[in-house]
Amino acid sequence: MQIGFLGLGKMGANMARRLARGGAEVLVWNRSSNVATELAQQETGIRAYADTAELVAQLKAPRIVWLMLPAGEASEVALEQLTGLLSPGDIVVDGANAYYKDSQRHARELSVCGLHFMDAGVSGGIWGLANGYALMVGGDVDTVSHVIPFIKILAPGAESGWLHCGPAGSGHFVKMVHNGIEYGMMQALAEGLSLLKGKQEFAIDIAAVSEMWRHGSVVRSWLLDLTAEFLREDQALDAIAPFVADSGEGRWTVLESVEQGNPAPVMTLALMMRFASQGKHDYTDKLLAMMRKGFGGHGVKEGA
Repeated sequence: MQIGFLGLGKMGANMARRLARGGAEVLVWNRSSNVATELAQQETGIRAYADTAELVAQLKAPRIVWLMLPAGEASEVALEQLTGLLSPGDIVVDGANAYYKDSQRHARELSVCGLHFMDAGVSGGIWGLANGYALMVGGDVDTVSHVIPFIKILAPGAESGWLHCGPAGSGHFVKMVHNGIEYGMMQALAEGLSLLKGKQEFAIDIAAVSEMWRHGSVVRSWLLDLTAEFLREDQALDAIAPFVADSGEGRWTVLESVEQGNPAPVMTLALMMRFASQGKHDYTDKLLAMMRKGFGGHGVKEGA
């Protein structure tokens, strides 16, 4: 079992480790070649290459190359390069958080060169090495069948935690919606715990509440587990800036809702709250303050 692996970020490196520990021969490349070299020194079954052409040349046909690169330009450049290195019948798997419409396009573009494309939505974060990764894959049946042995190593179980969702693009579509749901769940937990903390007369221990909810409650979840863990150490969170990034998949989910005319208010509002945390609501709030002053003569708080 041999696979090429491009991109060794936090998730990519651990996926390569899990593959190697599961018996696969993993040929790796990373833009910072020292990262690949160090990984190969640490793990039996991993070989590092500073050049993708050299890596591809060492793979046996039909070659399988799995990309764990950032969606967008980095992935586009890698796919373009691979079309000149791979041969008809070879397989490219894109495991980035890519937009499903881009994945559909990539499948069409690679098919012109006789190459097969598969998209893989990957969830599991930094815990995937130990627990396995949830894998949502898209592609034709024959293509997916060649990659299934590797998927079974990566997944939590050989027959669980992964799904062939449908044709190319469907894996990234399912992962996109998955992340939209994640936004909503995170927002609900954060708002609820904030309400508990805000009721100062009760002096509620929100770490204790979070821990209690983990057992038997209908809101128990992995997200709650993680929340209870960090609240156990620090409930005030004074050192944490109130800034929440959005990776893009939440935006795509909301856009899909608009395109379908299918309401998704919870996910949409969760995305809007992330924008607000990034300071993108500040000017709006200033306008509101001035409007209130204009019609009611209310005072305005001066900024720094």
